[in-house]
Amino acid sequence: MTGERDGWAGTGWDRTDADGIRRRLDAGADPERGPWGRPLHRAAVFGSPEVVAELAARVTDVDALENGVTALWDAVLARRPENARALAAAGADPWRESLGGWSPGRLSLAGPTPDLFPVPEGIRLTDAERAAAEEARRLTAALGTFHHEGTGLACVAGIDAKEAVRRLDGLPVDDGLIDELTEDPYAYDLDETLWIVGVTSVPGGCVVTQPWGYAPQMPGVLTRLSAGTVCYGLYANPKSGNQGMVARDGRIEGADLHPGGGPDVNDGPAVVLASYLYQHDPIGYACAFTGLRPTGRRAVIGPADLWIELPRADYWSP
Repeated sequence: MTGERDGWAGTGWDRTDADGIRRRLDAGADPERGPWGRPLHRAAVFGSPEVVAELAARVTDVDALENGVTALWDAVLARRPENARALAAAGADPWRESLGGWSPGRLSLAGPTPDLFPVPEGIRLTDAERAAAEEARRLTAALGTFHHEGTGLACVAGIDAKEAVRRLDGLPVDDGLIDELTEDPYAYDLDETLWIVGVTSVPGGCVVTQPWGYAPQMPGVLTRLSAGTVCYGLYANPKSGNQGMVARDGRIEGADLHPGGGPDVNDGPAVVLASYLYQHDPIGYACAFTGLRPTGRRAVIGPADLWIELPRADYWSP
């Protein structure tokens, strides 16, 4: 019913048909409201520059907010530079501060299009922000793109694989079993394989991984690993998306997190930057959070330095 009232009935997320959008607007479609939220915000992410320009010319305020951000912020975050330029040409303000004190323009300085907008004098990244952006480019390239759904891992700062094994009281697993398991992990019952994890040292710490399950992210595993340090747990749940958890010095500090997703309205400046740099890259986010600097993906997908079996215990209790 909403779509019928506002003139957008039958449209989905796609906003690339400029002629079709123009006809709807000329027929009375509301440029300020649609079934998926503000049409300009949707176009900033899913549309073409022509559609963005058409909608921007018809709204009352090109910098109107939805979920606390402008359409220009959404375009920058989604890495749609041509849409961002169209919005700026229509009067959107690149330097209006938003989440975490970042403006869309300053955030773009950390991304792939630092020349997106003319930069006013005095606007720049700090040395720490520049270093974070450079490391994100290196880490993203090192990890590459690969299928990671169903993978569980824990990124642990400041300890190596042997110390992680000691903290978990792990016992070595026969190489023959590992060869069979890694070749086809889903041929086994998860009740049998849940207790087997790989552990690999990387610059800055170590990674505990399970390419077929969630064991490294169980609270009891994270609290054991995080004594005197910090640990980020991730489970790439095929059903509900990426689930994150933070443990620090033996205590769960954050849960129900969404690594690789966009920033939230209450995030601080460092988290907003990391969410931008590692959007759709939950493994990179987890590594960066704990300061790990892997040079490839082996620590995640194997072969691990060490394969161990965890003692049977209640790891759901921290």
